[in-house]
Amino acid sequence: MDKCVETPLFIISFINPSMFLGEYKHNVDMKGRMAIPAKFRMKLDGGAILTRGLDKCLFLFPQGEWSNLVGKLMNLPLAQASSRAFVRLMLSGASDVDFDAQGRVLIPESLRKYAGIEKKTIVTGLYNRIEIWDEDEWDKYKSRTESASDEIAEKLGELGI
Repeated sequence: MDKCVETPLFIISFINPSMFLGEYKHNVDMKGRMAIPAKFRMKLDGGAILTRGLDKCLFLFPQGEWSNLVGKLMNLPLAQASSRAFVRLMLSGASDVDFDAQGRVLIPESLRKYAGIEKKTIVTGLYNRIEIWDEDEWDKYKSRTESASDEIAEKLGELGI
């Protein structure tokens, strides 16, 4: 009879202290200001950039991550229409973020309109960036994604993930 020997499994995880994780609910006030979770704010002390995101949300990047992204965008082929369109999407609506004493940022009206943000928002941490969603849009997106999780997992498996 074979004996099964159990050996302890040690998993070492390296956690980047500047990563953004989690999902938070916040409201936008009448002036277009919204509080950024304190947990995220303390990781943005070097400055941040707010811009149009994908899937009808806004992206909030720490200054260093933004600089990395812009470097990549500037290396896209200028002659390719899709490259020009993506660069315009990301850069033309971008704005520097300043926090007030209550930890709020002003979301420009054009960005609120782009993302359909009126009052209730969801702020999500996605490792190197923060996304800001209209709450209803986030719920719809999350529902669609969760119902397609098997197909998504299969496609990611094809990519080796």
